[in-house]
Amino acid sequence: MAQLKDYSIPELIHLLGSRYRDYRQRANMTQKEVAERAGLSVVTVYKFESGTANNLSLGTFLLLLKAVGWIEALDELMPELPPSPYLMKDNDRKVQRIRHKQEKTSKLKIKVL
Repeated sequence: MAQLKDYSIPELIHLLGSRYRDYRQRANMTQKEVAERAGLSVVTVYKFESGTANNLSLGTFLLLLKAVGWIEALDELMPELPPSPYLMKDNDRKVQRIRHKQEKTSKLKIKVL
């Protein structure tokens, strides 16, 4: 199997949808039951599972995970990170945004004759 970074976005959506279908079936639920529990249409569930839902919102995806009882899997996807000393300021406050210093470029003056 290729690494996930090698897949295109449509391929990843298709892969995720087919994996979700397996989770739904293992939960012994129909598409209609998932749709009702998530407050979505059956068409949305079908499109996600078939990989044709190009613009599924994150909120909809989370509703689908909740419906089959897998919302806790988010901790595996993005676990909470321990504090980083690199993100602390001198006054022990956490950095709010990352800024890079701009390189100083010399301005060339062009004389028009």
